[in-house]
Amino acid sequence: MRDQNALVYGDSHALLDALPAEARQPVEALFVRTPSPPAAYLDLVDEIHAAIAGPLVDVQYGPAGVQWCSAALLEAIAERSAATGRRVHMHLLETIYQRAWADRTFPGGMVRYLRDIGLLSDRLTLAHCVHARPDELDMIADAGATIVTNFSSNLHLHSGLGPIADAHRRGCAIAVGVDGAALDDDDDAIREMRLVQLAHDGLGFRRNWTRAEFLELVVRNGRRAVGAPGRGVLGTGAPADFTVIDLDRLDRDAIMPVEPLDLFFARGNASCVRDVVVAGRRIVRDGTPTGVDLGALQTELRSLFRKNLPNFASMRAAWPALEDATARWFEHAGCG
Repeated sequence: MRDQNALVYGDSHALLDALPAEARQPVEALFVRTPSPPAAYLDLVDEIHAAIAGPLVDVQYGPAGVQWCSAALLEAIAERSAATGRRVHMHLLETIYQRAWADRTFPGGMVRYLRDIGLLSDRLTLAHCVHARPDELDMIADAGATIVTNFSSNLHLHSGLGPIADAHRRGCAIAVGVDGAALDDDDDAIREMRLVQLAHDGLGFRRNWTRAEFLELVVRNGRRAVGAPGRGVLGTGAPADFTVIDLDRLDRDAIMPVEPLDLFFARGNASCVRDVVVAGRRIVRDGTPTGVDLGALQTELRSLFRKNLPNFASMRAAWPALEDATARWFEHAGCG
């Protein structure tokens, strides 16, 4: 949900005026529109929850980020989340431009504002936090909120690496996501987890966590972030959710005995997944989903994309001008 700053973090008229006429029209048509009021958004979430929520589906509030959401919207979500217990997922401090905007807009501190309105709580998941400062990490830890790092996405967008190890040391709950932009554009969560572990594991002989500890915290906090029950431990009374890794594929050389967890962090990726069981039901068998024809679905989706691509021809033509004007706005007029 967004209800402000559709194009830049401030008045977009200067940006729109910088575009040639043939580019301005499709940009305005796609991005500039009257947002829904907070009450309508809250009601819509309630309707969606009533229609689809259940043991395997968690409906959360999704304010896109503080820079894109009015105070009225954020405060309404905080109030309704506290009343219902519904979780909230929001991006926070992903870029240097968001950091600069936050410091200008919230002289007393943006994270402190989220805490004061009740949004910063153990129901909140914060994506990125690349440019969060130590005092902000402490507030996030004290509130019990979860930080989801999206390492490859941050690399692709040149957003920065993020203080993930420091956040962990300060007591923040850390999870791993891909934000739609994994390293090889394949949504491979296993490779993403390995990248985060490698990048933030420490320097020299000093480690920030063992591999077993990192795997455990990612599973535990990841389940909490998506509203799944339990800590991800297999045991009596715990959810029957687990992934089976093909050790023969992982240990393809089979030269000498190697601890499987070490192999997993050395070369694991989605191709090593043999089976996936959720709530006791096998949804992947021998690397293939059991409930859907994945290949047919992907073929259909590609066909739909190709069919509808001409509808966005004017926006594709406008994109270079929009990209150039946006870069100039942020570097010179906005947050430079």
